[in-house]
Amino acid sequence: MRFMAPVFDDERVTPLADLFRLLGDPTRLRIVLACVRERIAVGAIANALGLSPSLVSHHLRLLRAARIVRSEREGKQVFYAAADAHISAMLAGMLEHVAEPVAESVVDWQEHA
Repeated sequence: MRFMAPVFDDERVTPLADLFRLLGDPTRLRIVLACVRERIAVGAIANALGLSPSLVSHHLRLLRAARIVRSEREGKQVFYAAADAHISAMLAGMLEHVAEPVAESVVDWQEHA
């Protein structure tokens, strides 16, 4: 097991907080989840989520700038996908986490917080 130094410095914490802030928007999160499943075009994302292509494009620009998604051009079409395995694995782990039943200790902890 590799030792990881504590991450308390702004050099790494601030960009991580920014990433979570971007993913904290339900619309952006739905867009990223669509990109995790498969390479997908803006129009297909817009249709699947019931959003306008311009809104999807706006969110994708932000997500791409944060290296959460990547784009690939094929002719006139641009396809988007999760930027890398880290993004896919993080989202898969978090989806698994929220699907777990709430443990008694968690309920007790939340009541006393």
